[in-house]
Amino acid sequence: MSEKWTTNNIPDQSGRTVIVTGSNNGIGYEAAKTLAMKNAQVILAVRDLEKGAQAKNNILKEFPQAQLQVMHLDLANLKTVDSFASEFSGSNSRLDLLINNAGIMIPPYSKTEDGFESQMGTNHLGHFALTAKLFDMLDSTPGSRIVNVSSGAHKMGNLNFDDLHWEDRRYIPWRAYGDSKISNLYFTFELRRRIESSESRVLVAVAHPGYSATGLQKLAFLKFLNIIVAQSAAMGALPTLRAATAPEVRAGDYFGPDGVGEMRGFPEKVEAKELAHDEEIASKLWAVSEELTGVTFKI
Repeated sequence: MSEKWTTNNIPDQSGRTVIVTGSNNGIGYEAAKTLAMKNAQVILAVRDLEKGAQAKNNILKEFPQAQLQVMHLDLANLKTVDSFASEFSGSNSRLDLLINNAGIMIPPYSKTEDGFESQMGTNHLGHFALTAKLFDMLDSTPGSRIVNVSSGAHKMGNLNFDDLHWEDRRYIPWRAYGDSKISNLYFTFELRRRIESSESRVLVAVAHPGYSATGLQKLAFLKFLNIIVAQSAAMGALPTLRAATAPEVRAGDYFGPDGVGEMRGFPEKVEAKELAHDEEIASKLWAVSEELTGVTFKI
């Protein structure tokens, strides 16, 4: 049996600048804490600055030498995505790692500030716009990576481009969540193809945390499942961290837990469902995403 991958496998991150979205709790917090422990300069990109400050203080209690900065980012509002990218680019000369982790899960129907269904808007479109706005800096930083965080729930995803924002159908929160998570995979695989056909050397990979106890599970039955089924957020962060730091990672690799049903365990390469590899859908989603967000990638 091969040795299990843990945070002990992460090389020293000194000199690297990292952004982790949604890093005030859960998987994002654990990833940010681990990368800070490994000496990276970590930007906690959070919607709630007060919670972000508390997360920073909690990390500093464990690792007083950690290099941390809290910055405001609301992925449900493209104006704040633009402001974040402008502020970051104006005060930093490099970006080694962008972890697109933030997300919401099965809320009641609502729309973002820009009129998008909330899960698609936050989980996919906000990160699409953020990545586009930071891509030049990633491209100019040797050895840079992008890691998108998807979910096993992508297997429920099946995009309806005629009603992407659920305006004409009965809203099914789990289905909409699955749509947003398969969109993370389409984005990853299409970005990989576009990078490979260019002169860029940015590496893009994707991960999912399995069933992990995080702040996303707000319904009573999910909280109950957390107790009897879920693994810790620290374990759930391992696939993301492997995708972000392991030397053997290749463009388009997908990591998840190695246990039964990919629900829990140590990180290994896994397979997305066949539909997630449909290049025609991915290309169409890319074009729709550019149109909806008003941003384009300079690749």
